[in-house]
Amino acid sequence: MSEQHRSKPRHRKGRKALAVGVPLALTAAGTLTYGADLGVLGSGAQRASAATAAAPAWATAAADGFASVDALGQNGTYGGRDGETVTVRTQAELEKYATAEEPYVIVVAGTIGMAPVGKEIKVRSDKTIVGAGTSGQIVGGGFFLGTGVHNVIIRNLTIRDSYQGVWNDKEHDFDAVQMDGAHHVWIDHNDLRHMADGLIDVRKDSTYVTVSWNKLSDNNKTFGIGWTDNVTTDITIHHNWFRETEQRNPSTDNAAHAHLYNNFLEDAPGTDITSSYGNYARGRTSMVLENSYFQGMRNPVTKDATATLVQRGNVFSGTSGRNESGGTAFDPKKFYAYTLDRAADVPALLRSGAGPRPSIGVTSGASGTSSTNVKAAATLTVAKDGSGQYRTVQAAVNAVPANSTSRVVISVKPGTYRETVRVPSNKPHVTIQGTGGSRKDTVITYGNAAGTPKPDGSGTYGTSGSATVAVEADDFQARNLTIANDFDEAAHQSLSGHQAVALRTAADKVFLDGVIVTGDQDTLLLDTAAKDRLGRVYMSDSYVVGNVDFIFGRATAVIDRSVITLKKRWNGTSAGYVTAPSTPAGRKGILINRSAVAGDVSAGSFHLGRPWHAGGDASLDPQTTVRDTTLSAAVKSAPWTDMSGFSWKDDRFAEYRNTGPGAGPASTDRPQLTADQAAGQEVADWLGGWVPTAS
Repeated sequence: MSEQHRSKPRHRKGRKALAVGVPLALTAAGTLTYGADLGVLGSGAQRASAATAAAPAWATAAADGFASVDALGQNGTYGGRDGETVTVRTQAELEKYATAEEPYVIVVAGTIGMAPVGKEIKVRSDKTIVGAGTSGQIVGGGFFLGTGVHNVIIRNLTIRDSYQGVWNDKEHDFDAVQMDGAHHVWIDHNDLRHMADGLIDVRKDSTYVTVSWNKLSDNNKTFGIGWTDNVTTDITIHHNWFRETEQRNPSTDNAAHAHLYNNFLEDAPGTDITSSYGNYARGRTSMVLENSYFQGMRNPVTKDATATLVQRGNVFSGTSGRNESGGTAFDPKKFYAYTLDRAADVPALLRSGAGPRPSIGVTSGASGTSSTNVKAAATLTVAKDGSGQYRTVQAAVNAVPANSTSRVVISVKPGTYRETVRVPSNKPHVTIQGTGGSRKDTVITYGNAAGTPKPDGSGTYGTSGSATVAVEADDFQARNLTIANDFDEAAHQSLSGHQAVALRTAADKVFLDGVIVTGDQDTLLLDTAAKDRLGRVYMSDSYVVGNVDFIFGRATAVIDRSVITLKKRWNGTSAGYVTAPSTPAGRKGILINRSAVAGDVSAGSFHLGRPWHAGGDASLDPQTTVRDTTLSAAVKSAPWTDMSGFSWKDDRFAEYRNTGPGAGPASTDRPQLTADQAAGQEVADWLGGWVPTAS
């Protein structure tokens, strides 16, 4: 498309009186609806016996960080992937499988109220306990991992509300997750809050633990590590959001190696809880603290004289009190590989990506029901070094049977794959998935632009033809990788046509989950197979990077809980447009929801969008809605603009409940949806009955 695109622990201040324990929790849960087959589970009429199912892709996920290290006779942390997958709806069912000797993947489908209050189920080794989408909840209790328990994954759950009305409670030890002498444990993508004691306690020489992508909130003694004189624990803590938590954020005592990176600690003004301290290295702890973001915290980083603490790349905004470091520490990369996100990106990234994900714990069966008869996907492996079945991604795509009715997963090992990839329309149900610890580890990139001559002399590629990855097949998924177009505009100024697409989709039911799509102009082309064909795309927990019209096309597309990164132009200037929809009349266009728009660009330099009437087609009715999203100062106060003679005011451009310095009140230049209008512009309205599930 043409460019003319948080001294002592303090009590809560002014906290309202709360009902205590499970009765409150069950009352609250009783107001929720989880679909026709779910409700407050364990309620007689809505119970269903546990059912087995084949393990989908998320059930085979393995931990990163210290939990990935081979030690103590355990090779990494992969939970119950070698066992059956069961779905549970009652405490009895959950306890049956969690305490079994055999490995299990245990899917918690709905809300389970624990009795008695404070009950901690004693989990045995080789278990994955995972919430079904965002519906899996444990209320009034949690989990206990005792001495020698190993290889346990706890993911995608909300664990909440064992609080007994005493803020600094020394009587009730009701934790969300407590481990005493366990090893190889991964706690990932959970929402942990409002417990009577700790949210996470890693005690008594527990080791090889990774805690990642969790929301920890509304608690006093949040996350404690120690309760031992031994210096044994190895722990990785990354991409966690601590908010409205007073102390132990975390408190790390006598840890042999504590690696903390890309965490967000936030003491928000005007809230009921005041931070006492943030990250604390106690005793003989050795800590490395990298690229984390501390907002408003009192005593953000503290250490004992006997501890060593190395800081690198952290951001401190509005903090006060102790901020300490000292001594030499270890190199985390001698234990495992990892990739840092920029500290400045961490708040937006975690606001959108921490906590339970709708795509985890859900199979291709109906949501909220036991999933049976799920056919396991075939897997093809790609590795540049020849250790896989194929050396290129395209070779693996070529090997997918035409018109298959079963999913094929193309598993791509870490590396940079310089190639173009096309998934043709006769190869549906394909997943391309990176196997690295980060989405940055597996990269598919190329550098064609619209004006790049084809090698056969038959002309130039054009905008759509410039795509590094082109998806023309329905029910496609991409996960845990980067797709890039690295066309060098500065080096090709004489070239006519600098549009350079990283990813083009022209299909229905495309699910982009935990990816980076990066380029400059025209990065992400969300198209359909034809003007009269529906093309739905759902992108979550992802990044899109670019500068000019870098999210564009006629698809019905949702960008949810993601980070849209604004990039300077090739010459260092700041000016651009985020979206350029070309939506057919009567269809939904582009919805940006619960995300963040930010970048290292000048204030007031980017429009949120403009109408692309492709080919001058006046029948089109372009639509972009940006709602519940954080907008940086880079966004113009008049965020929409015209394009190629077509006025944005004649099409469908609106905002709703956006926040941040780039947000603004309703005006003629800044339409805002009413609450009634916004009720019809939700994610479900865009997806039209399709529920994206990872597979």
